[in-house]
Amino acid sequence: MQVSLYNDIFILDDGEVREFLFLSRTTALLIDTGFPGTHIIDVVRRITSLPITVLLTHGDGDHRGGLCDFEECYVHERDKNLIPSDVQTYNIRQGEYIRAGKYCFEVIEIPGHTPGSIALLDRRHKLLISGDTIQKGPIYMFGDRRDLNMYIRSLKKLWKEKDDIDVILPSHHEYPLSHEYIEYCIEDAIALKNGELQGTLHPRLPCKEYKGKYISFYA
Repeated sequence: MQVSLYNDIFILDDGEVREFLFLSRTTALLIDTGFPGTHIIDVVRRITSLPITVLLTHGDGDHRGGLCDFEECYVHERDKNLIPSDVQTYNIRQGEYIRAGKYCFEVIEIPGHTPGSIALLDRRHKLLISGDTIQKGPIYMFGDRRDLNMYIRSLKKLWKEKDDIDVILPSHHEYPLSHEYIEYCIEDAIALKNGELQGTLHPRLPCKEYKGKYISFYA
């Protein structure tokens, strides 16, 4: 696990998925918990002994896997069904605000990758934490819970906020990204929807990989 500090944000990266840790004087906020085998609690405890609040960008297994070491988390209600029954959940909704150290994040609902996907936007610092919705990819868009049309609508929703976004921190692949990647995702997702991208069978997953001009997808 590689730990780096980016503008007062601890970035916890195991090479496959990325979590974000914020410290205030009295509490810590952990965004996502990684895979079960990562034991993210051990990594966090090497950084701080403060009480930890956990917030999920969405409920996929590589983001909720470490919840076994926590008693509760905040998650959008449409992804609540993915959370283990022994973890207490609290709903997080569009327009709510989460304070984390010097940051104040506005919750933006962006369904599509999952029904309960959210982004977190700090307008003062022009920072967006995007979960899996914005990244270079491959972005997972296969399976019953994915909705490409809704994903495109959510991207267009985020694009309206572009003047308040300079930096995007995604959960996978390269970071940071500029706000232009929202438009790149829109362009290539529309091309995917219109059948303009050629797919190649994935050797292990039940999907094809589609490579757009900027972004790739598993669908």
